[in-house]
Amino acid sequence: MNKNKISIKTIKPPIAEQQPQVLELHGDRRIDNYFWLRDLENPKVVEYLEAENRYTTEMMQHTEALQIKLYDEMLARIQETDLSVPYRKDHYYYYSRTEAGKAYRIYCRKYGSLDAPEEVLLDENELADGEDFFDLGILAISPNHQILAYSYDTSGSEQYTLFFLDLNTHQLYPESISDTYFSCCWANDNQTLFYTKIDAANRPYQLFRHTLGTSPTKDVLIYHEPDNAYALYVDKTRSQEYILMTLSSSITTEVHYLNANHPDDKFQVIYPRQSGIEYDVEHHSDYFYLVTNEAATNFKLVKTPVAAPSKDNWQTIIPHREDVLLSGISLFINHLVIYERKNGLPTATVQNLLTGDKNDIIFPEPTYQFSEGSNPEFNTSILRFNYTSLVTPPSVFDYDMETHKQELQKETLVLGNYDKNQYASEWLLVTSADGVQIPISIVYKQGIEKNGKNPLLLTGYGAYSMSYPASFSSSRLALLDRGIVFAIAHIRGGEEMGRKWYENGKFLQKKNTFTDFITCAEYLINQGWTASDRLAITGGSAGGLLMGAVINMRPDLFQVVVANVPFVDVVTTILDTSLPLSEMEWEEWGNPNDQVYYDYMKSYSPYDNVTAKDYPHLLITAGLNDSRVKYWEPAKWTAKLRELKTDDNILLLKTNMDAGHSGASGRYESLRELAFEYAFILDRLCL
Repeated sequence: MNKNKISIKTIKPPIAEQQPQVLELHGDRRIDNYFWLRDLENPKVVEYLEAENRYTTEMMQHTEALQIKLYDEMLARIQETDLSVPYRKDHYYYYSRTEAGKAYRIYCRKYGSLDAPEEVLLDENELADGEDFFDLGILAISPNHQILAYSYDTSGSEQYTLFFLDLNTHQLYPESISDTYFSCCWANDNQTLFYTKIDAANRPYQLFRHTLGTSPTKDVLIYHEPDNAYALYVDKTRSQEYILMTLSSSITTEVHYLNANHPDDKFQVIYPRQSGIEYDVEHHSDYFYLVTNEAATNFKLVKTPVAAPSKDNWQTIIPHREDVLLSGISLFINHLVIYERKNGLPTATVQNLLTGDKNDIIFPEPTYQFSEGSNPEFNTSILRFNYTSLVTPPSVFDYDMETHKQELQKETLVLGNYDKNQYASEWLLVTSADGVQIPISIVYKQGIEKNGKNPLLLTGYGAYSMSYPASFSSSRLALLDRGIVFAIAHIRGGEEMGRKWYENGKFLQKKNTFTDFITCAEYLINQGWTASDRLAITGGSAGGLLMGAVINMRPDLFQVVVANVPFVDVVTTILDTSLPLSEMEWEEWGNPNDQVYYDYMKSYSPYDNVTAKDYPHLLITAGLNDSRVKYWEPAKWTAKLRELKTDDNILLLKTNMDAGHSGASGRYESLRELAFEYAFILDRLCL
């Protein structure tokens, strides 16, 4: 190891050319020496990215055997030929499966019985053949089960092309529709499909109505959303009676509805947008059910007549509570399922709509992740849900809402004689400087001692109200089995502890996200879980912003950092309205055209706050086709760090030249990317 470290120090990193660009606003003058890296038409940009990739390969060459070993270990844990749990819709059973050696899924169904012959609907491997990148977007079966609408992207840019497949003949319809997004919805006539299109900034902003077998040039524009802060989605109620068009910003929602039997009618609004008011809609008989934050920070449940859904007719079903977050609901013919967060953990309660009786679904572990599974049928008493924890592999349960009995349908098989009893997970609470309790989910192999000598990998996110799932990863066993402790900091900006947990980690309180993470790291050190020279941290996208902010604030606290597709050039990016992370983000971070927000955002923006000091070992990743965090943000950040940092620690930039925000596509390439990251962490921690 020492010889390798001596040899790699002789390799010279690429130095990006400095071309000062003056950026001025509110009387403030910023000099951006690497602004030119935004211009992909400049051949020097690709030359620089490729030079960084070569440097990364050279600097990691001594870990190639370790990378292979990690990859083989992780692959050996996976049942390569596997089958999802089938779900029923009418007379069909739908499922997907994987085959050893094939990177993508195969979608199938059987008619009438699971013993019936298999019908392959779509093989992603065939579609991905010859492509460097492949991502399936939409997969939507028509109500009569005869037509499959599907879309895919082959660049990583999240710009999908939509196709239609006749499942009787397995022939494609002649039309295809480009520049579509993730959502679509069939009308009940089996001939009409509603879909969304994206603008130049990848914002879904238009709803179209397409008639099967006709040219897309004849498609009818139903709605155009002019406000750049809003995105448009389309869906169908489980009752199959209504199509919903949802227009949403970070803090405001407006939902329109249409009778699914009359696709040529006009959409009607349920509740016109009012800044700061959010709501989700479900349907049952003559009522819409709304989960809303109207006069309810932690959300409440109301119902309103379909015939007259205005606010005047709202009836409260579940009132607002200060200590419980109402996350959502699901409606079935005789049951209401209520999803909440209590004391930081997800819960589920089933209420019988006929009797009013309520029963809680019990989850036994200290920290876990629960989510609703595939439940396409309205007239059923069975609720399918997914459960996992840091030690329990992903599991699928069917819960009988009448008898309250649950049956395990499948627990994902982890090869290699995995025994969950060899590992332990805990839910810790840490007190912040301002007195709030920050949860930490932690997992480790049994037998470790809190002696300050354990290597530890800490992660977090803390943005967009997203609660970080305490879920299982068979790949993570490669770290746990090497004595590494893994921890998740459930910091403000997420929604683990309620809506205020999110609101106190955004706008002019965004720095709470970073100080919470630092507090968690200090706690883990002080309690003997690890030491600063044994502590690695990782985060992606907005979690990459977290990485950049905390190493500017406390670079001494961390030994190794992995920042995946990091959002680090906060002010410049959000000022550029041509980018996806701009106007749509003003309700998350603030609008820097307002000087109050400009000054605050600049004060934590990782790129703007790089200074001459020692930084930890850093691996930074990017995707050339990333439409969310443009490749130039991690590239510029790397260049500036190279210019200013005063240490001899390793700084690597690894750009995937064929992918976007989510990295490599296909399960094998994704595993190779993860093996690379793990090898970097292990190598820099001298393990």
